[in-house]
Amino acid sequence: MVTITASAAAAPLPTPVKSAVGHYCLECHDGEVKKGNLDLGKLLADELQPHSDAWERVVRKLAARQMPPVGKDRPAEKEFESLVATLGSSLDKAAAKTPNPGRTDTFRRLNRTEYQNAIRDLLGLEIDAAALLPKDDASHGFDNVTVGDLSPTLLNRYISAAEKISRLAVGAPMNKPNGDTVRLKPDRTQEEHVEGLPLGTRGGTLIHHTFPRDGEYEIQVRLTRDRNEVVEGLHETHELEVLLDRAIAAQFKVGPPKGDRDFEKVDAHLKARVLVKAGAHGIGVAFLKNPSELVETKREPFQARYNMHRHPRLTPAIYQVSITGPYASKEAGDTLSRRKLFVSYPTKPAEEDACAERILSSFVRKAYRRPVTVADLAKPLEFYREARAAGGFEAGIGSAVSAVLVGPEFLFRIERDPADLAPATAYRISDVALASRLSFFLWSSLPDDELLAVAERGDLHRPKVLEKQVRRLLADPRAGSLVENFAAQWLYLRNLDSFTPDLRLFPDFDDNLREAFRRETELHFEALLREDRNVLDLLKTDHTFLNERLAKHYGIPNVYGSQFRRVALGPDSHRGGLLRQGSVLTVTSYATRTSPVIRGHWILGNLLGTPPPPPPANVPNLKENTVSDALPMRARLAAHRANAACASCHNLMDPVGFSLENFDAIGRWRVAEDGVPVDASGGFPDGSKFTGVGGLEAGLLRHPELFVGTMTEKLLTFALGRGIEEPDAPAVRKIVHDAKGDGYRFSSVIIGIVNSTPFTLRKTR
Repeated sequence: MVTITASAAAAPLPTPVKSAVGHYCLECHDGEVKKGNLDLGKLLADELQPHSDAWERVVRKLAARQMPPVGKDRPAEKEFESLVATLGSSLDKAAAKTPNPGRTDTFRRLNRTEYQNAIRDLLGLEIDAAALLPKDDASHGFDNVTVGDLSPTLLNRYISAAEKISRLAVGAPMNKPNGDTVRLKPDRTQEEHVEGLPLGTRGGTLIHHTFPRDGEYEIQVRLTRDRNEVVEGLHETHELEVLLDRAIAAQFKVGPPKGDRDFEKVDAHLKARVLVKAGAHGIGVAFLKNPSELVETKREPFQARYNMHRHPRLTPAIYQVSITGPYASKEAGDTLSRRKLFVSYPTKPAEEDACAERILSSFVRKAYRRPVTVADLAKPLEFYREARAAGGFEAGIGSAVSAVLVGPEFLFRIERDPADLAPATAYRISDVALASRLSFFLWSSLPDDELLAVAERGDLHRPKVLEKQVRRLLADPRAGSLVENFAAQWLYLRNLDSFTPDLRLFPDFDDNLREAFRRETELHFEALLREDRNVLDLLKTDHTFLNERLAKHYGIPNVYGSQFRRVALGPDSHRGGLLRQGSVLTVTSYATRTSPVIRGHWILGNLLGTPPPPPPANVPNLKENTVSDALPMRARLAAHRANAACASCHNLMDPVGFSLENFDAIGRWRVAEDGVPVDASGGFPDGSKFTGVGGLEAGLLRHPELFVGTMTEKLLTFALGRGIEEPDAPAVRKIVHDAKGDGYRFSSVIIGIVNSTPFTLRKTR
């Protein structure tokens, strides 16, 4: 443990900053007016360090060119750059003398995603944590921040989850068959091939399921019905296949009933007993596909086929798949989870206790993410002995595993302060704690054996060793969590699940399109990660990722099939970076129309890190019925900007959002709205003007440090599990500065974060 000694050296405010503040700022920020609750007159008379938080707010406003306000006397661009550099450098020097890493919570519970990934890496089990645990609340944009509590109700859910997981891991005998049901989303179109299923099939689903023991399992399929209980689209005989790891396990024929009352029996025979080995398998259910004529496909005006009134299904669809079993099971089977857990196995009863201690020592070390003590093993061994006496060796191990999985050392990431340090002292966290911070940042999971071993040797904090481990973790498939967990929250991809546009206005929207939106953005971010690209490529690229469904939505020809692939784009294409992707454009719209307000707010907050202030209390909503909906959106929103209480925020957000008006509420390109040409002229809070998404991108790229800095702040929030504060700003500036020298590569930003003061140090309470 290393403490960081603070220096009390004075840090005077630079003379150029004093002069500029006196000239441009004191009119609004003196002791009398004090706008924004900021008295710069008082700050000018004192040293820099005591008021660093306030000066960090000033730097942020100057960097975004939001202050002084447009219309007031403002510095020229070169003076802006000089002021930001001078003040930022002075704050950085002061911070280096008195490091303030901030403080993460001592106890931070694993959130639902971290729990699921930890079980995967600990026991080799793919579980659905969403079915076992409640949703985590989000704060500062991420759901790994407000996770300090463990209510009695939540504890009961963890206990139930631990019992189920331990039975699966051990392959414990069951008193009766268990069942799981997967239900497809009702707005899922099933007329074409589903990615992951064999070619020549259509519709259906691929289910990744863990079978607890060797044995027979019953797989039953139900077809989609309308509100009158009539199977939709069943006009002729269709062939249905059930696949086990892509091999045919059962085949059926489904034909139209003789009478309306027979619809309840039409899928009663769609069930089969299948012999399955224990472990994870893929269960596919799909229809054999009749050939599609390309000419007819091009003529078809709608891709969505799930609504019985507007676009009825042309062929039958899968409603749900149930998996029940095992029946007549005699063996636990050879599974990945048993191989991970039973690192030792007794050959006779006398060896059982010694084997149990070896098993639990290995298991507890991984689960607790640190070296194991005798005290750590006492309680699990107690559970083992009690259950072993009643049910045998494996029952004892299963009971001990359950006990470990509900223990605080597993459920919580615990960072305790050294006992001998004074309050508010900065110290370097232990290598073991650093290993957990690193793995939960990049994998949303616990450290693997190599990372934990390096930490236990005390080598992880060494810069070259740490960088080697960072690059190794980034190259591992588990780093995909940065896509599925970090990017999905930062870019609001999770909000797609709850978005359903008005189908009278957007009849071609379905879950297929919703999923394609999400996949395009995920692959866009994944390419940044896997190819270690410049993070600015998120904003502007010459390619995107498409399948046939999304390509047709965008009007891009010659893309066929369900599989996503990288597609090169011409210079005149309307697609490419984040701001041209259907996911972002859809989650920043309403169900009936676009929202320049939401889009502008999203860009300012998520890409530039300068969200407008919250609205004043009692600000009325825009009354749609007082403004003709025949008017373009720009004219409708003029009502808000005409209200003085609203104008201060809307003058910041609306011009940014207007530049995306060429994209409708589900991301389609348009040049007119209700017959009126779209006006996509926009501007930034600094008063600069531009037109369309191209102008918006150029404006963002003109000051790349703003976007890179914002992305760094989002990553640092996710990495630390706490909100970013003013004392973190020097660390963010250093990360951005160092990454610039490496072309803003993604790995440079990540390595900068991992080496930063907030990530490697902690402050005592």
